[in-house]
Amino acid sequence: METIHIRPAEEKDVPQLMELMYEYIVDFYKCDRPSEESLETLIKHLIQHPYEGIQFVADRSGGDLAGFATLYFTFNTLEVKRMAFLYDLYVTPRIRGQKIGEQLLQTCIRYMRENGYSHMIWETAHDNLAAQALYDKVGASKAAWLNYEIT
Repeated sequence: METIHIRPAEEKDVPQLMELMYEYIVDFYKCDRPSEESLETLIKHLIQHPYEGIQFVADRSGGDLAGFATLYFTFNTLEVKRMAFLYDLYVTPRIRGQKIGEQLLQTCIRYMRENGYSHMIWETAHDNLAAQALYDKVGASKAAWLNYEIT
């Protein structure tokens, strides 16, 4: 069985991580393709400024990246602590079903707890039942807060 190692993204990962993020942004979410410059800048910013956010990658034994998770950090006024926002959790479709998403999620949870964050929040689509099953499996609960957005 192939070994998957979950670790923070590094400079050497930028080209492969960009490919995965384009797959996630354009193919999965059907959003406009960001410029290469803007996407590369974001990835490198997180690598160079881990206090603002961090990306974890699922590194396959052959050296290919299979997925990623992105945490951004902000503050929780009610608990007077920093909190984590899981913005992205993605595994390439061709190798889903191997618990890579669960490994990425568990790494984010462990990171949040080990670094003293008050909690981690995230969103998923109402119809993303596979993701919801994973979140239920790790013991997450639906938040008490209702999300709104404006553009």
